[in-house]
Amino acid sequence: MTGKQNLAGKVESLEGTKILCVGDVMLDRYVYGDVERISPEAPIPVLRVKDERSMLGGAGNVARNLAALGAHVTFASVVGADEVGQEIKRMLGDVPHLQASLVMEPLRRSTMKTRFVAMGQQVLRADHETSSALAHGAQEVLIQRVRGLVSGVQVVVLSDYGKGVLTPEVCRAVIDAARDAGIPAVVDPKGRDYSLYRGASVVTPNRKELAEATGENASGDETIVALARKVIGEAGIDAMIVTRSQEGMSVVTAAGDVTHLPAEAREVFDVSGAGDTVISTLAAALAGGLSLVEAASLANTAAGIVVGKVGTAVVYQDELVAKLRENELSTIESKVATQQTAQDIAASWRARGLTVGFTNGCFDLLHPGHVALLAQSRALCDRLIVGLNSDASVSRLKGPARPIQPDIARATVLASLASVDLVVIFEEDTPENLIRSLRPDVLIKGGDYTVETIVGADFVQAHGGKVVVIDLVPGFSTTKTVEKLSG
Repeated sequence: MTGKQNLAGKVESLEGTKILCVGDVMLDRYVYGDVERISPEAPIPVLRVKDERSMLGGAGNVARNLAALGAHVTFASVVGADEVGQEIKRMLGDVPHLQASLVMEPLRRSTMKTRFVAMGQQVLRADHETSSALAHGAQEVLIQRVRGLVSGVQVVVLSDYGKGVLTPEVCRAVIDAARDAGIPAVVDPKGRDYSLYRGASVVTPNRKELAEATGENASGDETIVALARKVIGEAGIDAMIVTRSQEGMSVVTAAGDVTHLPAEAREVFDVSGAGDTVISTLAAALAGGLSLVEAASLANTAAGIVVGKVGTAVVYQDELVAKLRENELSTIESKVATQQTAQDIAASWRARGLTVGFTNGCFDLLHPGHVALLAQSRALCDRLIVGLNSDASVSRLKGPARPIQPDIARATVLASLASVDLVVIFEEDTPENLIRSLRPDVLIKGGDYTVETIVGADFVQAHGGKVVVIDLVPGFSTTKTVEKLSG
């Protein structure tokens, strides 16, 4: 068994791990559109807005990543008494297996970063934030909450974005509490003074951050190792993992051990939040009993996945396993995705300027009518996603004798078609929730429907998409075929 295959077998150990995450939470807002002209008011591009998305950023994205990996997360941070703070609170409440403990500082402004994106490229970023240190009262409340939460977890994560939550006093209290509890404290650092993190188990700077912390050029294996050892010694840290973009990452310990891991990304689309994915995967893996190098290798693989997505995205367990097993998996298997994974993939396609189409059905016995429908659907978009009714859903719709073939078999057959880019199995009787999740640009159904009767049509049209009805090829029906066979 290869190293990656061995790691794939350990991914399930991340499920149910208990992690406390403390740090600067923010709201990341993405505004997508097209630039087709220059403003007559000033020499600036005019962005015609087509879509907007908001997601948790900063330490909030670390918490999201941990939850996506199957961890049970306790999250502690500080927000202001404003609309952004309320939206952050609501979004944290929507994340499964995440318990938020937010301190409210009335005079503080909650952080929001708005990125304007045209044709897959950011054209502007606008930040609303407060970077001043916490007021004394809020700081003391946060410290007391963290001390009360540490005893119930396996790893503590400090996600420092320099927005004032992780003051020297908070860092000291959190790391001391972790060491007193005998659990690792993992830090994503900020700034030049790493003595703030004295006693931490692992610190994960990127190459630029290491250069800033040491005042030296951080390039080349030997230099990276030397600078990491310098900081480890001066700051009293147990180990350092230096993320090095296209050069992978380097693991350096106080004991003198060094491991270099090559980068695994095939295509880098957006590096936003890659560091969040690294530290969350590292923390969950350490909580799951993996060694430091194993945990770093898993984090390296996760980073290779997330940089191929758009925005502050997360990595799910099934994606991690698939990436580790990619040499074993066929192209067909890789085209069958969960709803969460498909949502990220669809968002990435749209951000690259590709139109995303969607159609759905039971596809119990694939016949020429289905093939023609899918081919015509694919001609209407750049990428086609097919929603497939699960076995239970088909039985409710078609009767207890159906389906003839199980959903995984039907999904495999659909994925083998060149016209199909992604297959998602859904459990409900209709694909309404799936359509809302994927936000397709084109919704397509066969000619036995009208636009008014198509599920999700109103939603797609409301956000600027279109609904297309395709004429069916006459003479083909799964139901009639089954009746003929049974007769």
